[in-house]
Amino acid sequence: MQITITARHFELTKAIRDYVESSCLKLKKYFDPIITIHVTLALENSRNICELSMHAGKFSLQSQAEEMDMYLSIDNGLERMESQIKKLKDRVTDHQKRALKDQFTNFSRASDFTLNQDNRERTTIKTKRVVTEPLNIHEAIEKMDEVREDFFIFRNIETDRINVLVKKDKVNFKLFEP
Repeated sequence: MQITITARHFELTKAIRDYVESSCLKLKKYFDPIITIHVTLALENSRNICELSMHAGKFSLQSQAEEMDMYLSIDNGLERMESQIKKLKDRVTDHQKRALKDQFTNFSRASDFTLNQDNRERTTIKTKRVVTEPLNIHEAIEKMDEVREDFFIFRNIETDRINVLVKKDKVNFKLFEP
């Protein structure tokens, strides 16, 4: 990670430089592939302005803070950058999972199949795609009660395989493990 510091209208001291560098290194714990951080510190009419620009992979983030104290403006600018990084990280990591769940929640289709070629009998088969959740057996039983279905398809955490839980009556269940 490369940190560049630019000072406008004042002399950059070693203490401020060290403070900015140590504070910027803390951002690495949230988002590792940070390439560059450019920090611009300015003094304009007794206002201390801190502008941060960060490049990480294909993402670019900017934040700005304005305070009466330079250290306080650096802290506020880094705090705003930190919140943007957290939002970006959540969006990037959850994007794929959320898209799959939203895509298959109520997805079903009907297909026509010809059973007998001679008398042209057709039957319609309704297909429903299900996204399996990683659960243990007890959680699957609880989830099945919430959904109020006679069967529940899930990925068993213990075996890491797809299982089907079928409700026989109010207290008895049948578990199919392939």
